[in-house]
Amino acid sequence: MVDCLLVGLAATVGTVAIQGLMVHTVIIRLHIDLQRGWIGGRICKNLTFIAATTLLMLAGISLEVALWALVLELCGEFGDFGTALYYSAGSFTTVGSGSVVLSPGWRLLGPIEAIAGMLMFGISTAVIFAVLQRLIHVLFSDSV
Repeated sequence: MVDCLLVGLAATVGTVAIQGLMVHTVIIRLHIDLQRGWIGGRICKNLTFIAATTLLMLAGISLEVALWALVLELCGEFGDFGTALYYSAGSFTTVGSGSVVLSPGWRLLGPIEAIAGMLMFGISTAVIFAVLQRLIHVLFSDSV
């Protein structure tokens, strides 16, 4: 059980690192683009930035799911990466799957991954919302 908890902790740290990189990228890009006046005024540019932010956060989540799949495969839980990825996507999104299960020794990784997934989806949503708020603030800062 200790091995399972340590592996889960390591995978969670990796998940948080990937998410942190995505959040940092969005924050820095938002700051630079606002300073240069590239976004904040025109709807097409704002929509493009919002779409890019959403896709970047989705890419981060996809990498995180793949990281968990790799961890599960390295633990010897699945014979191929595709099955590990399928299981990981189900756990990360908390949808789950009854068709693929972990062995008793590693079973705790499923709930640990689900907890990490819920947190990362929450952070992703918060980042997208913060971008929207900032753009709304810039658009309407002169009107009260």
